[in-house]
Amino acid sequence: MKKITIYTDGSSLGNPGPGGYGTILKYNGSSKELSQGFACTTNNRMELMAAIAGLESLKQPCSVSLTSDSKYVIDAMNKGWIQGWKQKGWSRGKKKPLKNADLWQRLLKASLDHDITWLWVKGHAGHPENERCDELAVAAASQKGSPPDEGYPPESEGSELF
Repeated sequence: MKKITIYTDGSSLGNPGPGGYGTILKYNGSSKELSQGFACTTNNRMELMAAIAGLESLKQPCSVSLTSDSKYVIDAMNKGWIQGWKQKGWSRGKKKPLKNADLWQRLLKASLDHDITWLWVKGHAGHPENERCDELAVAAASQKGSPPDEGYPPESEGSELF
């Protein structure tokens, strides 16, 4: 298996607000950067999208080291929370909907073919790749004319407004 290193970060300017993600993939001395912005989203959704974008860009099963400053993402994967949510029908239990279920399902699917080590790094602490991912995410969030985040807000949110 190829050994790939992925670094990720998400950002939103307001929470919710315009958001974006930044992802760096490294393999065999080469590097590739990915980023995209969305008109209205949340920081957690962008943290998830950064990891999803990196994993979905891989064309074959790989050994992956994925580094993020998001405890939300890293703990869900390392502590098995995602498997528990899946077993509960993508909920947190009795009458407790799982936020971002659409992206958790997509992340699980994107990770299935790979051997992944999920690593946490403190954000804004001088880690070069994390800092670069943050720059990419903020720049993407700042772009005008970004598409909507199709999964935000969830259908259940805002329905009481009508």
